[in-house]
Amino acid sequence: MLINLSEIMSVKGNIVSIQAPIETEEFCIEGINYPLTEKEPVDFTITHLGDRKVELEGSIKISLLIPCSRCLKDVETPFNLTFTKELDFMKDSEERIKELDETNYINEYNLDVDLLVYDEILIDFPMKVLCDENCKGFCKVCGSDLNKGTCTCEKQDLDPRMSVIRDIFNNFKEV
Repeated sequence: MLINLSEIMSVKGNIVSIQAPIETEEFCIEGINYPLTEKEPVDFTITHLGDRKVELEGSIKISLLIPCSRCLKDVETPFNLTFTKELDFMKDSEERIKELDETNYINEYNLDVDLLVYDEILIDFPMKVLCDENCKGFCKVCGSDLNKGTCTCEKQDLDPRMSVIRDIFNNFKEV
């Protein structure tokens, strides 16, 4: 959804509250799509500060299905995002590039809500998602799900790079 900010900027001190729906159905990062299971409209409070500056405050509750890092079971991961942005429309594109301004969700006076929410999810995206703190994952040898039961594979997992040191300890053991 696009919100035209030029109407809001017509009067200094103008404060507008808007609920904007999210149109996207999935979040895509590095070629992997994560479906949105729950999405509420974004609550915006947009304040015209004067001199073509706008303060943008927003909050959204959204949930994604992200696979568990150990067993690949889908986990519903909630995001409660709140953000505050100050947008300066006096700067041209060259000045924004020099300042490393990453406001790719602004095109002229239009605010792209989906792109703004995408950027906020990207910032808050977890490094690791677990279905349970005690998730055992898969067996490294046979691939069976260790949460459903045990396997008959050898449990000792030795690092082959340490074989020389193991040989030294085994040959020179004191009894």
